Amino acid sequence: MSERTYTLVASCPDQVGVVARVSQFLAELGGWILETNFHAEPADAANPSGRFFMRLQLRADSITLPLVTLREQFAHAVAEPLQMQWRITDSAVKKRVVILVSKQEHCLYDLLARWQAGELDVEIPCVISNHQTLRGIVEWHGIPYFHVPVTPENKPEAFAEIRRIFDEAKGDVMVLARYMQILPPELCDAYAGQIINIHHSFLPSFVGARPYHQAWQRGVKLIGATCHYVTPELDQGPIIEQDVIRVDHTDTPDEMIRYGKDIEKAVLARGLRYHIEDRVLIHGARTIVFR
Repeated sequence: MSERTYTLVASCPDQVGVVARVSQFLAELGGWILETNFHAEPADAANPSGRFFMRLQLRADSITLPLVTLREQFAHAVAEPLQMQWRITDSAVKKRVVILVSKQEHCLYDLLARWQAGELDVEIPCVISNHQTLRGIVEWHGIPYFHVPVTPENKPEAFAEIRRIFDEAKGDVMVLARYMQILPPELCDAYAGQIINIHHSFLPSFVGARPYHQAWQRGVKLIGATCHYVTPELDQGPIIEQDVIRVDHTDTPDEMIRYGKDIEKAVLARGLRYHIEDRVLIHGARTIVFR
């Protein structure tokens, strides 16, 4: 069993003494730091002093304070004076991942296999689909399966039901594992930074439907997949992870689809892992990913 840890993720206006102030606060409490990551973004119109990002992981047993007290003291002593956006998470509290899927099974199978093997240390309270196709494999894993059909006529009601199920399941993150529906803007906004999609293209190229066919028509030599956060703008959300594979003129669209499935699985799994390990900070249209 892995060691229990607390993870601090934060960003603030760039300034002298940020690391010192955080480190001193933790040291005075006996905090044993295991891993640190820092990054500074240059100044721009939105951030005249620049922006500083950090992730610290420490041994939970080195802090004698209850976590709620630790958060309160950190907010007062560090976060407020530094104008910091932050969170402290506990590795003992597993993220609750709700998976949405349509008919294509490869990403779902991969996530379930990683979860069952303990590679993805999460809870999967349910899977939601607009088809019945994958009910058997999901229920075989002991996971509740919700069938929510989506038609042009019932979209508002269908997505309201998806939102109800997600909230009732106390979901932390919604994963679109080749869920072939466009989420409404109000759902994207309500769960900003909590919905992850796998797009079967190396974005920003070939957004929307049939990207492998678009790639074949353009004669590209590399195809890829992109894991990104979902926003109201189709396939434009902040990118978490990407990968590519080389193809050539002899490959058909069907062969590209077959190659792409392997990339999609790996990219989605990595992107989800970065998210649940609190390694991703959203910065406008970009992300800072501490691998």
